[in-house]
Amino acid sequence: MTVSDRASRGVYEDRGGPAIREYLAEILTSAWEPSARVVEDEVEQIAAALRELCDDEDCCLVVTTGGTGPALRDVTPEATLAVCEKEMAGFGELMRQVSLRAVPTAILSRQTAGIRGSSLIVNLPGQPKAIGECLDAVFPAIPYCVDLIGGPYLTTDEGRIKAFRPKSAKKPAG
Repeated sequence: MTVSDRASRGVYEDRGGPAIREYLAEILTSAWEPSARVVEDEVEQIAAALRELCDDEDCCLVVTTGGTGPALRDVTPEATLAVCEKEMAGFGELMRQVSLRAVPTAILSRQTAGIRGSSLIVNLPGQPKAIGECLDAVFPAIPYCVDLIGGPYLTTDEGRIKAFRPKSAKKPAG
């Protein structure tokens, strides 16, 4: 899901959403189906789209891009936390740490993640280059997190990203 006033109005092409889709297509080996959204930087529009993706479309993973900075219109973390039962702050901490290696202004980013039912929501920065960098950092933990919240068993191309699961984690039958 892309959060952008200008992209939602067609002022410029959404590059973040396609970057997320390409990344997931590259690393996921389990079956999945993308469900794209482009919404304005408005808390209620973002929250409504997140509720729809989690509750109505049963997405186990919702990845957003944009709206994580300090500008007045950047409200993606607020909308995410408003719809989540649990915050997963470690995702944002790790993404900022990785981004700081590339750009000193990464300290201004407010990426976060949270759990809504059996869905994991991850907020990424708006720059397409940063999407891959941040997902590379956190994706090893995503499949096991999805397992723990009752989602499907996600598998990855281990030559690209190796999902971490403790030895005690059981692979589902079938």
